[in-house]
Amino acid sequence: MAALACSLLLFSCKKEDRTVPIQLLLTDNPINLEEVNVDIQGLQVKINSDDAAWITLDAKEGVYNLLDYQDGITTVMAQEEVPEGVLKEVRFILGTENTVKVDGEVYPLTTPSAEDSGLKVKIDKDLKETLNTFILDFDAALSVREENGGYRLSPVIKLKE
Repeated sequence: MAALACSLLLFSCKKEDRTVPIQLLLTDNPINLEEVNVDIQGLQVKINSDDAAWITLDAKEGVYNLLDYQDGITTVMAQEEVPEGVLKEVRFILGTENTVKVDGEVYPLTTPSAEDSGLKVKIDKDLKETLNTFILDFDAALSVREENGGYRLSPVIKLKE
């Protein structure tokens, strides 16, 4: 009886420490602009609860032209192990090198609060033991707005299913 209790205790302890692999890919819908450059400085995820702490992923930081990822083309932004459970949210942390190119002219792309709080995407998907791949569609066509002679990023990012 004691051996059974010990083995159950060991099994339940190991289960709490289990991790599962996830992969976050970036893609985009078409837009009639020359470039939409977004400075991605980090990615974070929340697992199991909206109140959970953000987990920082080892993301591929850099300036990404969203228009390079149209028509089914994707790029891997991060791939690593996270605790098993439910992937609640993904947060993009943006830098300051966001631009848009229109008719050969490059304009700054303002991103209100994105450098501070990040761009959050609700996912709410159970993570499986095999590789969990999520394609995040950063929709430039819906995200970029021309305002007062400048351009503003009001991000529309959706989970592509």
